[in-house]
Amino acid sequence: MKVDFSRRLRRSTCCLCKERDMSAIGARDVKKLRDMTGCGMMDCKRALEEAEGDFEKAIEILRKKGIAKAAKKALRPTDQGMVTSYVHPGNRIGVLLEIKCETDFVARNEHFQQLAEDICLQIAAMKPVAVDRDSVPEEVVEKEKKILMEAEDLETKPEQVREKIVRGRLNKFFEQACLMEQPFIRNDKITIADHLKSVVGRLGENIRVRRFVRFELGEV
Repeated sequence: MKVDFSRRLRRSTCCLCKERDMSAIGARDVKKLRDMTGCGMMDCKRALEEAEGDFEKAIEILRKKGIAKAAKKALRPTDQGMVTSYVHPGNRIGVLLEIKCETDFVARNEHFQQLAEDICLQIAAMKPVAVDRDSVPEEVVEKEKKILMEAEDLETKPEQVREKIVRGRLNKFFEQACLMEQPFIRNDKITIADHLKSVVGRLGENIRVRRFVRFELGEV
């Protein structure tokens, strides 16, 4: 049996090229796609990985998911919406939420109202301290930084190394503390931001969580 080594070589070379292309997807490519679509960095990174570095395919993936549309709509004003509430069974936890959209028509839509309910449940269960990173009070961030910098396992490390580790841990803090970055309790493979974007893509309007308050009996 005659073996075509040239064909094998071409095939293996092609596979190697594909692997290199995948590994070449870095911050510059992600930023380029973000500039092209207005989508979030993680959404762009996932789309590029799925598209194996092909920008046109990545844009198509984002559009199919409704994320690209959501990003473009995020700049449009939200003058309508609703204030809604949720009280957890047992009457020990309650949530007040203000969520906004562009029109009264969408504010009455069942998908919008379901989104509001999902977010209320998320707040009740996961105790976020703010909507997003920009909303976290500066004093809370500084207090968390101070606690992290004084951690026992960092005492013997050089200051530059310590600061790098603290930045990483602070990112973890934001992922837990910010509503938009938390894994969605109904589907932990996506974040609340992803869930919101999917509803934006479905309804065709900008939607924004403006503010919330969480109450727990006996908590100050």
